[in-house]
Amino acid sequence: MRQLLVINPNTSSNVTTLLQQHVQSAVGSHVMVRSVTARFGAPYISDEASYAVAAHAALDAWAAALTAPEGRPDAVLIGCFGDPGLQALRESSPVPVTGLAEAAFIEAARHGRFAVVTGGERWAPILQRLAQSLGHAQALAGIHTVAPTGAQLAADPVAARQLLTEACLNAVRQLGVQTVILGGAGLAGMAAQIQPFVNVPIVDSVVAGATWALRNSPLPPQRATPGFDVPWVALSPELMQLGLR
Repeated sequence: MRQLLVINPNTSSNVTTLLQQHVQSAVGSHVMVRSVTARFGAPYISDEASYAVAAHAALDAWAAALTAPEGRPDAVLIGCFGDPGLQALRESSPVPVTGLAEAAFIEAARHGRFAVVTGGERWAPILQRLAQSLGHAQALAGIHTVAPTGAQLAADPVAARQLLTEACLNAVRQLGVQTVILGGAGLAGMAAQIQPFVNVPIVDSVVAGATWALRNSPLPPQRATPGFDVPWVALSPELMQLGLR
């Protein structure tokens, strides 16, 4: 049985549970989904500082997961719409790595130009930079953020659906896009509930991440074994073990 490792780079175990549920549903029973939670950092990533720490936390969670009895996974999914640590983890991993945002960008671009709807106003510049770095800046027509964070939206799903539906409709009307990404681990499952009210496809970033991680590798792995090309100082034992000696 193939194994997909899902890394939640924030410290909220309820987000990990949500990811586990929706990713397992998306990939089916023939894949073992194993979800892990960051050992340090923010409960929910919502700004530049928490995003920077989350990249370190994602690497640490991955290194720790490799020491578990389940062994090396067949693919890794960063379970955050923003993909903190994506390039560093990809550089260090012998198996394919993607994140919710990259996978959603790829899926949405199949339909043409797209917009992003997500929670947390400070996410817009982070996502814009990510789209640029991944080669999707031309296809990304705009980013619509709503004031509540993903965690706040997940805590009140009824109000969240109404707010996010309005944001999706506004994105389509204002930008004329062919599809909309509903981005965020905490928003898993909401795209299907919003879809009947919006006349273009709504991409669920969690479903996109789950299916893309096992269907294709955005880039081939760069190494045969896990590791880093620098000697570490004063990091976790698992990260130290993978560094140069």
